[in-house]
This record gives sequence, C-alpha cells and structure tokens, in this order.
Amino acid sequence: MNFPQGGGCQCGSVRYEISGPPSVVYACHCTECQRQSGAAFAMAAVIPGEHFRIAKGKPKMFLRRTSPVKTMECWFCADCGTRLYHVPGGSAYPNRNIKPGTLDDTSWLSPTIHFWARSAQSWVRIPEDATRYETQPDTLAWTGPDISASP
Repeated sequence: MNFPQGGGCQCGSVRYEISGPPSVVYACHCTECQRQSGAAFAMAAVIPGEHFRIAKGKPKMFLRRTSPVKTMECWFCADCGTRLYHVPGGSAYPNRNIKPGTLDDTSWLSPTIHFWARSAQSWVRIPEDATRYETQPDTLAWTGPDISASP
C-alpha cells in the first residue's frame, strides 16, 4: 500500500486523505454495526489523527450513545448520507476509525481482528489466523490509546 491515499462519500461532496497506514483493520459483527452498514459486519481502519484530514467538504456528525456513560461521534456526508468515520469516546480520542469501504483503493484491506463474533451471521467465515473476540474486548489498546469504547 502506498500513501497518501484518498477516499470519500458516494456523491463526492466530502473527500478525505490519509497519509499513513492504519494501526489495525478490524471487523465488528455486533448487531448495531450490521444495522449501520446494512451488511453482515462493519469494518474500520484505525488511522492516527495526524495521518487523517478532510480534503474537501464538511462532514456532519451525530452523537450515538454506546452505553449509559459512553458516546461515539459518527461522521457522514450531509448530502448523500455515506458514513465516513467514527470517533469512539469523542474528541479526546486521537484516532479516526474510517469506514474502509470509502477508500478509493480497497485492495489492501484485510481485517486481522474480529469482535462480537457471537453475533456473526452463520455463513460468515472468520479466518483461523485472525484474532477473535466473542464480545467487545475489555481493552481497545490495539486501536491506539487504551480507551474503553464501542466500535
């Protein structure tokens, strides 16, 4: 994979650029991610904040409660609704969990961690060499700072 890489929404109103590789690419099989993605699971590529920038447009944000005490910023295109990235735990979290399907080049993507595997669709095959969690991991240290937040 070469950097920088670009990505954006379906209509082209919002574009972003990443200038470095993700710390991890993961798949979440929780029912909330299935609903949000409209698919069997959702993926995220965790990009250090210093390697992410909005190059065009202005995404809109809604705050989703992930527990009684936790929230997640969910950023999307206000024109076409494409979900672009998440910020678990809010602005204190330094990384951007981009929706990797919004990248222009997705050929290099392969999730190495799968969580909420107990909610995975029965036909989904998680690779044997992938790290697997039946629910939410106790720590998300592999995403950057050790925070306890929802994907």
